[in-house]
Amino acid sequence: MTNSKEDQSIGDLQVVADIEKDLRYISSIIKQKGREILSQYTITPPQFVALQWLFEYGDMTIGDLSNKMYLACSTTTDLVDRMEKNQLVERVKDENDRRVVRIHMLKEGERIIEEVINKRQNYLQSVLTDFSEKEVLLLKDNLAKLHQEIKPE
Repeated sequence: MTNSKEDQSIGDLQVVADIEKDLRYISSIIKQKGREILSQYTITPPQFVALQWLFEYGDMTIGDLSNKMYLACSTTTDLVDRMEKNQLVERVKDENDRRVVRIHMLKEGERIIEEVINKRQNYLQSVLTDFSEKEVLLLKDNLAKLHQEIKPE
C-alpha cells in the first residue's frame, strides 16, 4: 500500500488534519510576523485589527466594529477612545441620523495600515520566491476558494 500524496483523497481524515494543521501553523507564523512589524508602531494588535476593518469597509458604528472584532461594545468603545486620543480615528455623527455615530479613520490611521500591510506583503513575497508563478497563482486561487467557502454569511 502506497501513501503518496496522489493516493490521498479529500475523504481521508489525515489529509484534512494535515490541511488544518498547516493552516494553523501558517496563521500563527504570519500573525507573529505581523506583530513584529507592528512593534515598530505605536498601536496595539487590537487597534490594528480595528483599523483594518475600517480601512476595508469604511466608516462604521461601534456596534458594527464590535461585531466584526467579536468584542463587547464596551471593550470596543475603550479601544476607539485610545485610537481617537492617538489621532488614528474620529467619531463623526451620521449626516442622515444625528443619533448615529460612526468611527472614521484619519490620515495617520491610513498611513499606518498601508505601511504595515505593505511590509506584510513584502514578507510574504519573500517567502514565495521559491514558488513558480503557476504555483503562486494556484495557491491564490485555492485560498480564495477556501475563503469563499468558509467565510460567514
